[in-house]
Amino acid sequence: MKRVSFAEFGGPDVLRLEDAEEPHAGPGQVRIAVRAAGVNPVDWRVREGQKLQAHPLELPAGVGIDAAGVVDEVGAGVDGIAVGDNVFGEGSNTYAELAVLSAWALMPEGLSFEEAAGYPSVVETALRVIREVGVQPGQTLLVSGASGGVGSAVLQIARNRGITVIGTASAANQDYLRSLGAVATTYGAGWVERVRQLGPVDGALDLAGSGVLPELVELTGDPQRVISIADLGAPQFGVRFSGVAGSVPDALAEAADLIAQGKLHIPVEKSYSLADAAAAHIDSHAGHTRGRRVIVI
Repeated sequence: MKRVSFAEFGGPDVLRLEDAEEPHAGPGQVRIAVRAAGVNPVDWRVREGQKLQAHPLELPAGVGIDAAGVVDEVGAGVDGIAVGDNVFGEGSNTYAELAVLSAWALMPEGLSFEEAAGYPSVVETALRVIREVGVQPGQTLLVSGASGGVGSAVLQIARNRGITVIGTASAANQDYLRSLGAVATTYGAGWVERVRQLGPVDGALDLAGSGVLPELVELTGDPQRVISIADLGAPQFGVRFSGVAGSVPDALAEAADLIAQGKLHIPVEKSYSLADAAAAHIDSHAGHTRGRRVIVI
């Protein structure tokens, strides 16, 4: 099969499209013929060699954790799923023609593989950080870097729970944030005062890693009320870095339910081929994404 991998840490140019042996589903796993794979910031952070509270990586290594496709192999002890089922989920080395998933859910009716690949770890992360930041219905959550995949999910899930959300993004993405139910404002000079004028903030999420943690702590009044998924220097400000995936076991089932009810939609901004994985990483690293980027196999 074909897969994207890298033999050394570095920039996008270390990525290679290569022939590789097929993986197989172990106990509690399924293998899918990948139709699309989600592109996440964690993908290029791992490629760069950043320390993300994960297990040591053995090189050469594959890339990708999100995918959607057709089940073609079911591991021992797996019930409720069969060869031929369309699923989306989280696994490893998903920038490939075949990939093994460790968590999955049946794809909701009407959802394309391309769309489905954009949800798994994004929704898991959104559910996790909303829980960790502790904001309750009737309170206000500030989301810095709100227009990307995780932000898009956070805004919709939080609003569905009765939480008011203030989102910061570029001027070009203000209408997009409003369409997801957020009170929108721009980042850049004067953004802290603009947020203050919108009212008190009970908790804050840093989704972009743009160096705003001191300001988020100032706005909330307590570093324990701020969570970052993107700034590895968070602990020096007393802020929790939340980089461990897989801690919300029912995330995919909840995502499927919200999608089916029309309460969650994350658009795909751009699609790439396996051969263009480096371009996908360059674009992801540049930020300013509205929704998701995916690789289509």
